[in-house]
Amino acid sequence: MLLKKGFVFAGCLVAFLSLAACGDDDSDFATRPSGDSSSSACEDCDDGSSSSVKSSSSSAKSSSAMSVTLATPCKTESEDNCKYGELVDDRDGQTYKTVKIGDQWWMAENLNYEYMIKKEDSDQYKAFDCYCNHENREIYGCYYTWAVAMDSAALFSKNGKDCGFGKTCSPTYPVRGVCPEGWHLPSSSEWNTLFAVMDSIPYAMQARGIEKWPDATDAFGFSARPAGDAVIPAFTFPGSNAGFWSSVEYDSDNPEMNVKFADYWYLRVDLAAIAIGGGGKPSGRSVRCVKD
Repeated sequence: MLLKKGFVFAGCLVAFLSLAACGDDDSDFATRPSGDSSSSACEDCDDGSSSSVKSSSSSAKSSSAMSVTLATPCKTESEDNCKYGELVDDRDGQTYKTVKIGDQWWMAENLNYEYMIKKEDSDQYKAFDCYCNHENREIYGCYYTWAVAMDSAALFSKNGKDCGFGKTCSPTYPVRGVCPEGWHLPSSSEWNTLFAVMDSIPYAMQARGIEKWPDATDAFGFSARPAGDAVIPAFTFPGSNAGFWSSVEYDSDNPEMNVKFADYWYLRVDLAAIAIGGGGKPSGRSVRCVKD
């Protein structure tokens, strides 16, 4: 499915709710080495609904070859000595648990903010939240398209303005995006740094007590849950994987595709890495914010 040029925002996926949900499908993404360069501008390109490349890795360790100081695991089955904090989103009053991992402060829960923009010539607002209206919202948060994650409408900052479908944008980093004030949408390098200080172990990112993630340790309190994603034209939430947006675009290595994807952090039972494809920018994925 191809999207027409000229769309700034991703419309809500509510219109697709009548479609049957399918099982998890890992065939439409590819992992990228942490050292790969990424584009920061979309040259008025079309966005594809999925990538034709496939993952060739099933290793429990990512290709994150960064030189960092490893963090000390702080959580076991019997004790939890992680350094936690609290974030209150002034926009809607919601409170989120936060955790310090290495030198970074991260949200320890998925963002649950409903993105709204004012209708033209009206005082009313309409939602561009991708998908918040689901029964497990308190557990998994909202699912955002990349345009919404980047705050393409520039409601909160101009750093990600017009980073939508078929638009040329030049993000200013860090990109606040849809995150609360004082926090921002992680870049690909920030995701890789997080994973590297965890010794590149996917199980350390996963919340315990979930049947689909039997080896989870949640050793650093990040507590990711398998929220799945909302990929047009089918939904796979909740699933056995999780996808979290980054603020970085990536050029396809297939010149015939003529698309730019947005990087996202992909986590499944035995793998974690920066990935591309998997439905492209129109897909609904989770957002975890990192402190400025």
